Amino acid sequence: MWMLPILKRTLPAVLLAGCAATNPPPPPDFTSYVVLGEYGAAVARVLIDAPSCPEIVLNQRPQPMTLRAPAETIALRSTPFAAADSKPAEFPLLTCEAALPVRTTSASVLGRSLPLPKAEPQRIVVLGDTGCRLQKSSNSYQACNDSAQYPFATVAAQAAAWKPELVIHVGDYHYRENACPEGNPGCAGSPWGYGWDAWDDDFFAPGAKLLDAAPWIMARGNHENCLRGGQGYWRFLDPRPLLKGRDCNVAADDDAGNYSDPYAVPIGQATQLLVLDTANTTWKGLKPGDTGYAKYQDLYRKLEALAQRAPRNLGVLHHPLLGMGADRKADGSIVLLPGDAGVQASFSSVNPLLFPANLQAVLSGHVHLWQQASFSSAHPSQFIAGFAGTSEDIVPLPDKLPPGVTPAPGAVVEHFSSWVDGFGFMTMERQGPDQWAIEVHDLQGKIRNRCQLDGRRSVCEVAQVK
Repeated sequence: MWMLPILKRTLPAVLLAGCAATNPPPPPDFTSYVVLGEYGAAVARVLIDAPSCPEIVLNQRPQPMTLRAPAETIALRSTPFAAADSKPAEFPLLTCEAALPVRTTSASVLGRSLPLPKAEPQRIVVLGDTGCRLQKSSNSYQACNDSAQYPFATVAAQAAAWKPELVIHVGDYHYRENACPEGNPGCAGSPWGYGWDAWDDDFFAPGAKLLDAAPWIMARGNHENCLRGGQGYWRFLDPRPLLKGRDCNVAADDDAGNYSDPYAVPIGQATQLLVLDTANTTWKGLKPGDTGYAKYQDLYRKLEALAQRAPRNLGVLHHPLLGMGADRKADGSIVLLPGDAGVQASFSSVNPLLFPANLQAVLSGHVHLWQQASFSSAHPSQFIAGFAGTSEDIVPLPDKLPPGVTPAPGAVVEHFSSWVDGFGFMTMERQGPDQWAIEVHDLQGKIRNRCQLDGRRSVCEVAQVK
């Protein structure tokens, strides 16, 4: 049987023991992890090259896993690139899953233990934008073979060492879209395209230690819309059932595959995480009559309804509506960029304040840096944690935003902090129902900034990490 060379973890030695005369060949290596979905429902996933799904052992009792997606090669569909720079997505392994009931006290697959969710997680890692950028249209070829220039494995290991009880990924897992140019040693030999090999090298292999450490919430980014890595996102990461027509396999179904409903994950002390899918928005903006405009209006209304189920909420969405970016013009001057115009336009048509009143803070990525913003207006704090692996933004942000500069209409910035051109991860540690201690960690695990979130307001020790 053909074995996947890119799955790197080994099975426990106990599985290899047995009578020499009857010892069967060892089972293939596999990837395992746990995702949290609607109302905190936990799902165990196993990705394996085998004839059928393995058993899962729950509370010492084996039971079958369900096949979520078979091994298959999906016909080439439209992508952002020319046909010569695209290829069919190959998934030569099974995606298997099993629900983890609330009273599960132990879970394992083929001898490997699975992390179990906690009803009230106290220690949370937040990170995003973790893949290695290989993109022909922007002539961006990150040195995926250099752990200093593509350090997601280091980030994941440091985050795992912090011993989180929950991991939140704010989107953009997959970046290896096009082939590495000949003669480029930094990315030579890298897989590319939207199949398993690129997904493994971009996310599953470097993130293995953190996948083993705790259950995950996996928000969807623009790199996982249907034109890009959507097939892998629906197959591997989304916590809900995989539905034909919502799988991004056929371009004619993209109006279904590019959008999905929000869901709530309770985390104790009357607090919910509200996870939103903004994968198909555009920084150019949306207007009435656009498909996305109506879809995101519907998303907001469902978000509002979910928010009423708890007195306090934290939002999780890839695109920051209340964060800032920066770009450098041809003349060298710097222009500051507001939050995502597409979702802003749609949400503000329903609520000019963009978010429900009982949303305490928003966790996002998309901008490749770390950032915090707090407001004297009636807006939640914004945190951006898009600094865990992909090529960093390097255009500097100011220590303090100039007068009149705002990420969204009506949002009045009171406190602002950032770290530009540095890799790492963010942590949140609960201190009370409305209070979280937030830390920004670098590649060595050193704490580079500390912030306090109290209600909707947040403030950090330093305005700009140097």
